[in-house]
Order: sequence, then structure tokens, then C-alpha cells
Amino acid sequence: MNIHAVVLGGVLAGMLAASALTGFADRVTIIERDQYPDGPVDRKGIPQASHTHVLIAGGAHAIDQLLPGTIDTLIAHGAQRIGLPSRFLALASRGWLRRFDEAQFLISCSRALLDWVVRDKVLRDKKIAAREGTEAIGLLGDAQRITGARLRDRDTEADLDADFIIDATGNSSRAPRWLADLGLPAVTEEKIDPDIFYATRLYRAPEDARHDFPEINIASDPTVSPVLQAGVLLPIEDHRWIVTLVGPRSAKPPVDDEGFARFARNLRHPVIANLIARAEPLTAPRQYRIPGNRRRHYERIKPWPTGFLVLGDAACTFNPVYGHGMAIAARSALAVRNGLRCNGIDRGGPIIQRAVARQADLAWTMATTQDLRYPNTTGPRPGRFSGLRQAFLDRLSWAATGRPAVAAAQFDVYTLAASPLRLLAPRVLLGALLGPGRPPLTEPPLTSEEWRACRG
Repeated sequence: MNIHAVVLGGVLAGMLAASALTGFADRVTIIERDQYPDGPVDRKGIPQASHTHVLIAGGAHAIDQLLPGTIDTLIAHGAQRIGLPSRFLALASRGWLRRFDEAQFLISCSRALLDWVVRDKVLRDKKIAAREGTEAIGLLGDAQRITGARLRDRDTEADLDADFIIDATGNSSRAPRWLADLGLPAVTEEKIDPDIFYATRLYRAPEDARHDFPEINIASDPTVSPVLQAGVLLPIEDHRWIVTLVGPRSAKPPVDDEGFARFARNLRHPVIANLIARAEPLTAPRQYRIPGNRRRHYERIKPWPTGFLVLGDAACTFNPVYGHGMAIAARSALAVRNGLRCNGIDRGGPIIQRAVARQADLAWTMATTQDLRYPNTTGPRPGRFSGLRQAFLDRLSWAATGRPAVAAAQFDVYTLAASPLRLLAPRVLLGALLGPGRPPLTEPPLTSEEWRACRG
């Protein structure tokens, strides 16, 4: 039997899903409405591509399981491995986090580089072919089984038969309408929207700040500020910094030179503003509306049609400020591979869709819990016990500024390398009870060389 699998959408989630399918299908076709560039350059089909992206440890490990050697290839092309918190400076509610030994890591690079490296590895597989300049406009089959997709290219429409289809078309996915057209129930949807915007600019790092310079994160304190304002400076390939500023609709980060610099200086600490004042701007600031957190609960649809899955941003999008989206796409693709291995293509659909949904649970909780601390966020408010949980998490965050064991546990959970139960380990609880044990840092813990780069 010749099994044909189709992936709708050929960006990161779709590419990884295609790789996951190769052990179970004789051929895999990726349907992508854009044309792929020849190298690591931005393309219009990913409007957020020019903004800050990070691949946290849990996602990096998942990609390397699907495509061995990918992280090494990224680093060989200049991607930065940022140790957490050894190369990570973050201003918490009660002071700066100290630079303890590395507990976890993230990979920092341009989205264009990440997509190019992954795409190159995936399309080397002879089982996988990509049809560019083509989009899906509907599903074939019925409420019991999906048998293919209706496609449209520049001139024609045609049907493509398939034994298995994955929708990875991203935030604009039309799967809810397609499934409803087949007689399936409407998908339930959650939306929690902080209504914030970000602006991003690329810089050439000064020569004295090009070697292992740390990532810098500054965010408003939700215990005293009614609005979310933040800034991040992230080293990426080719001795560049990508700087993203975040603000609400009422105070968007400006996209003119003076306004962008002024917004950075008005954050809780001016260190990012001081650094970019010495760096060479490579682009004008670009603004983007953050779509907020939206989750479509496909796993709740019963009966779920055989031969169909939805993953990536098509199923769940997160506030990108927290850096979980790409990791969830990678972990979801890994869940597809594991689910097919255990259940097969004919029986695995409902089970795998529930497994994909579980991958998003922790990241969804972390993002929405934090966003709902700001009164301008729209969405259902937290339940009665949320205050106690938040008080505990605030206590952990405070203790982490001075206790390596507490900081390590927080980074294990944040990077999706451990379950939240990691925060209940006796040593972590004792650290939370005792507090940081050191006075708060009011200045970022830069090295003497980094301070010179900051001050010129």
C-alpha cells in the first residue's frame, strides 16, 4: 500500500510535521502558498519573521530528535547558544537575576536562518516534496474520514488525494470552517488578548560587544504597573543584535529613530538604550500587532475524523513575548511521530490530536496567567485560587534572584524541559521560604568588559 501524507503549510511547524511523517508514509507532499527563497532571508508569508524569535531548550531538543544535528548546524551558521542564566540578564520585580551557572539554554538567531536550516534538512529527504505557490481551499471526505484537499495555484483548482493530512497553515488556518462544511461540530475557542504591539530593529553590535554578549530582558512589574511594557536585546548571527520593544495600544513603541530610542530609555532600566546608542542601525524599526493568545480545542471535537490533524499556530498561538511558539510546534511534531508509532495512521488521529493539545498546556498557562495580570487584557479572569498560585510564583521569582537552585527550577519549567512539579522539589520550596538571601541587584550584572561596551 502506497501511503501518501500531505502537510498544509510549509513553514516551521509544517516542515517538522513532514519530517515526523516520513517513517509512516511512502511520500509526503508539503503545500505552501509562497515561494521559498534560496537562502536565509525573510519572506512576506511570515509577517512576524523580522521580529525576535528564540528556540528554548525543550523545543531545541525536540527538533534535534526529529532532525539530528540541526542545532549544531544553526550554531555553525552563527546562531547563539544563550545559557540561562549565565548569559541572560533579566530584570525581575525585585531586582536583576544573578548570573549563576547555566541551568538551561535557548538558541538565538534570526527566524530566516532557522527556517532555512530546517527547510534544507527536511527537503533533502527524497520522500518529501514541496509544492510552492499553492494553497489549500478545502478538505475532501466527510465527517468520518478526510481523504484529501482541494488546492488552488495561480491558474487552476484541483483535488489532491491523501491518506493523512496535517493542517499547519498557522494563524490564518481555515480548518474550523472546513470541518463545519463537512458536518462536524464547531470548534470551541479561547482567546486572551493583552492588546499589545511590538517594534523591532536590527543593529550591528559594537566591536567590543561581539563575543558572548548576553541577552537582556526588561519588563514592567505587574505588581505596580497597569500596562505591559518590555524590551529585549538578543545577540544573533553575523554580529547583530535584534532589539524588540513591547507596549500596549495606548503606548505603542514608535517606529521613528528618536521615538524608538526614547521608548527604550523609558523602560525600567536604560541599559538597552545605552547599548543601542553605540550600535549601528541596520534596519528601520518595524511594528507588528501581537495577535494575543488563542487556542482552538480540536481535541474536544467528537467524533474526530480519521486522517486529519491540526498543529502549530493553527491550533494554538501564544503571546510571543514569552518565546514558546516554535518550541510547541517542534514538540507537537514529535508528538505526531510518537503517536503514529504507537497507534498507526488509521487509528491515531483522535489520540494524537489530544497529545498535540497537551503539548500546549503548560505554555498556555504560563502565557495567559502572566497576561491576565494586566487589567487591559481581554479574556476570562482567573479563578479564586489564582491569587495564591500567583503569590507563590512571585515568591519563587524573588528567591531566584539570589538562589541558584530556585533559578534552575524556574528555567527548567520555562524552557519546557521539566514539568511544573519541578517547582515543588524540597530544595526549591525551602529556597522560596527563605527568600533570596542576598540584597537585590539594582544594576544589571554585566562584566567589566560588558560595562565598557555599554558606556563606550
